[in-house]
Amino acid sequence: MNIIKKGLTGFDLKYLALIFMVMDHIHYFFEFTGKVPIWFSWAGRLAAPLFLFCFIEGFFHTHDRKKYFLKIYAIAVIMGLIQFGFYNVLSFAKRGDGFIPENAMLSSFAILFVVLQGIEWIKSKKYFIGITAVVFPIVLPYILELALYQPAMSAGKSTTLFFANMINFSVLPLHIRINDGGTATLLEGLVLYALSHLKNKNIRVYGYGALILLRNFGLMMLFHMSFTVENIFFYAYEWMSVFSIIFMLLYNGKRGRGNGKFFYYFYPLHVYVLYGLSILIYTVTR
Repeated sequence: MNIIKKGLTGFDLKYLALIFMVMDHIHYFFEFTGKVPIWFSWAGRLAAPLFLFCFIEGFFHTHDRKKYFLKIYAIAVIMGLIQFGFYNVLSFAKRGDGFIPENAMLSSFAILFVVLQGIEWIKSKKYFIGITAVVFPIVLPYILELALYQPAMSAGKSTTLFFANMINFSVLPLHIRINDGGTATLLEGLVLYALSHLKNKNIRVYGYGALILLRNFGLMMLFHMSFTVENIFFYAYEWMSVFSIIFMLLYNGKRGRGNGKFFYYFYPLHVYVLYGLSILIYTVTR
């Protein structure tokens, strides 16, 4: 009851998101064992929306947006290069079943940051740089897909694809080629940004919840998936991220106490520790 009265701070939301994320990744890395229950992944659906919510709050309230962006971008580039390495020079480090970590949420956040900053520049009447920052990250992936990736794949130009992928996985991430977030995170982030201008916090949160349900159930309809218990709870359960709004509604608008650097270090560290453990367990049990 005391928590409900005082509400949750930004750090409280981040720590909750971190717990849900670790649960999700335990299922992600160790699903092959058949020992991790599906509800670990159900709980994990709450992580990304909470982190996204905190990211938007951070964008508005940070004292140094440049520093905020560079921290996200630097880690995204490093993790992207490692992922690129798994496909190329680090192929020996793949798990026995060929599995590799594809966690790239920070790349999604980096792209979203550029677009949001572009909108802020437009609002400040810095039209050229603002429009460029908004249009470039959104449109570029589709241009490169048509002008570079598809022709190179058709012609079998492996060298061209090698360098294009290296750039994509590192300094120039493309939202349509990110499995962990990508285009969906970009769109949801833009909606959250727009809703954040509403004075009524509850309307903003409920609006975001409605978007989650519409997007996920809409995709089920698009792919002609029937709304059976099996599909809803065991295959297309991304809709469960809507439960994250429970914690968003408890947000009191305060930053709270905590170590901001902890989250930047923890994200890549826990990914590769869990991956290493999954390799060990896979090797021992096979």
